[in-house]
Amino acid sequence: MKFGPVAIEAALGGIVAHAVRRDTLLLKKGDRVTASAIAALRSAGIAEITVAQLEPGDIGEDAAAGLLAQAIAGSGIRVDPAFTGRANLFATQGGVLVLDHALIDAINAIDERITLATLPEMRVVVDGEMIATVKIIPFAVPQSALDAAIAAAGTQLRVAAFRPLRIGVLSTLLPGLKPSVVVKTLRVLEERLAPMGGSVAAHVQVPHDTRALAQAITAMAAGCDLMIIFGASAITDRRDVIPAAIEMAGGHIDHFGMPVDPGNLLLLAHLSPGLIVLGAPGCARSPRENGFDFVLQRLMAGVPVTGADIRRMGAGGLLMEIISRPQPREGVSPHEIPPQDINA
Repeated sequence: MKFGPVAIEAALGGIVAHAVRRDTLLLKKGDRVTASAIAALRSAGIAEITVAQLEPGDIGEDAAAGLLAQAIAGSGIRVDPAFTGRANLFATQGGVLVLDHALIDAINAIDERITLATLPEMRVVVDGEMIATVKIIPFAVPQSALDAAIAAAGTQLRVAAFRPLRIGVLSTLLPGLKPSVVVKTLRVLEERLAPMGGSVAAHVQVPHDTRALAQAITAMAAGCDLMIIFGASAITDRRDVIPAAIEMAGGHIDHFGMPVDPGNLLLLAHLSPGLIVLGAPGCARSPRENGFDFVLQRLMAGVPVTGADIRRMGAGGLLMEIISRPQPREGVSPHEIPPQDINA
């Protein structure tokens, strides 16, 4: 692509680089220079204009942006028509944005004139929300650079849609736990699930005892797609009551703990390949965002979560400044939460 000031007689077909205003004459940035525009420039006493002129092998900004956006858009995403070198991508359903950081980096590394920006990985999005934008910086790029960017777009962006899962909830009880805490916990969970299309299919209260909890887990397993256990006392070890009960019921502990605060004491387990069990941290009783949300949102969208995935949540995992401990999170009186659960 040629770029720079040229005599108006040589500007025919070029793209106006900077707006030209003189009396009644107006040429906007991005306009094509036509024969009538040249005549108007001559009449206005303008002898030179800065234009971009495509050369063989170049592709215009709108065409380039549109082609790359279509190449990168996976399921649950639509691409709007490109304008001024920009093509925007939008979610067509509520869910979780799935992307590959290496893919984004690879596309942006090909040529400085080709850029792709997205929302953060695993961000919850709603129908109609912009999730990414392709912007071609100049008025055109070499076709070869665009081809390389499209070739790099092998792993597409996609929106994993939320699924209407049946959630089984078990609440363990100890003498120091007020009934109002359990009631409020269930209400907060329902509020979390509603935007994702989930619902609590069953809720059972059981003593905070390994054998009793194991029996309740077994009894509930057939009637839910995802099981969540809220303990009257926080999980402090893989051998504690909740993980021990899961194993007694035939389950397997996948990961305990996470580098997200609040949310450190989350437990990830499964009873079968299709039934995940979450041991909720104490902060999940609060509506405030915490590590429990990170995992729950992915599971509701059918995105697998492994121990390795949880370990990678540390960057961006500090969700609030912690000045002193112990300190209650939000939404539940500190007098209503057992002291050992406040900072879970």
